[in-house]
Amino acid sequence: MAHRPVFGHRALRERLAAAWHAGRLPSSLLLVGRRGIGKQRLALWLGQLLLCERAHAEGLLDPCGSCQQCRYAAKGSHPDLRWYFPRPNITGDPAPEVIQADLSEVIAERMTADGLWAPSLGSEGIQVAAARSIVKQASVRPAMAARAVFVVGDAERMVAQEGADQAANAFLKLLEEPPPGTTLILTSSEPGMLLPTVRSRVVTMRVPPLSRTDVEAFLDDPAVARRVTGMSREEAIQRSAGAPGELLAGEATAKAFASARKLLDAAIQPSTPVGTAERVKAAARHSMAGARGAFTDTLEALVVVLHERTRQLVASGHEPEARRTAQAIMDVEATKRRAQGNVNPQLLVAALLAAMHRTLRP
Repeated sequence: MAHRPVFGHRALRERLAAAWHAGRLPSSLLLVGRRGIGKQRLALWLGQLLLCERAHAEGLLDPCGSCQQCRYAAKGSHPDLRWYFPRPNITGDPAPEVIQADLSEVIAERMTADGLWAPSLGSEGIQVAAARSIVKQASVRPAMAARAVFVVGDAERMVAQEGADQAANAFLKLLEEPPPGTTLILTSSEPGMLLPTVRSRVVTMRVPPLSRTDVEAFLDDPAVARRVTGMSREEAIQRSAGAPGELLAGEATAKAFASARKLLDAAIQPSTPVGTAERVKAAARHSMAGARGAFTDTLEALVVVLHERTRQLVASGHEPEARRTAQAIMDVEATKRRAQGNVNPQLLVAALLAAMHRTLRP
């Protein structure tokens, strides 16, 4: 099997290809945009274009798809197109070879599953060992192609670890001065969660949501049709809101969105004893276990729900409410940052609901 086609982003792809052929493509690039709009797939497409023999020789705006470099890249097995993304933590301090073996296994599974994959879970991250692996691989000459490309998906999930300053500094130096012929492409749905030292070393490009026509083309893909079930075509289009990758999410993501909507319902309850009791009960539902995992998924889903509510309020002419809802997103983002530590989710939710209540019902 191979990657699915790239759906949409035609204008952006042409800009990226033109910049590369003109020698203006940044060596360290950050693609930002909503989760589910295909940023990682776009990054992999760009990596394949940079390795494609005919694209380089003939100035093509797309990978040719037939040269040896393209065939390996399309299957996710090109040794010079390295793809990193959040994974469950491997205990201890794994060697780069262990990290690579784990990623290669998952990539092979994704290719077997028609080249489609669900969004990463909140319990997954990019560990410091992965950063060491990237730095090590970047110091080695390309194995097949004339250059090397590193794609780091969900880069905001890079986990800071005590005592890992050396690895972090080496990765930052790599971003700032990649070896000749090396390109690093990071993607992020939450660029505000990236360290400032990372953001300052990359050139950021915004990836827009897909148009309705592009979402329809995505749904028409046979592999997608087998995965997206249980809803009508129009419901799928509306639910995706230009980010059809969200439709591939599994049961854990569905639960996260259900939990997020319950939090929003509790936050907008009136300032009465009954409303206060609802917020207390909503906070009590969250486990005393670590704040990552399902709790992080819920917070990420809550951001999406609030964005959706903001768009609906703007469309219906309720601009003051829309501004307050957009402001509530900042409350959630602050909670997400605090949730990275060893914290009590119940206390965090209680504080979040209080803040959202003040914001949404002034």
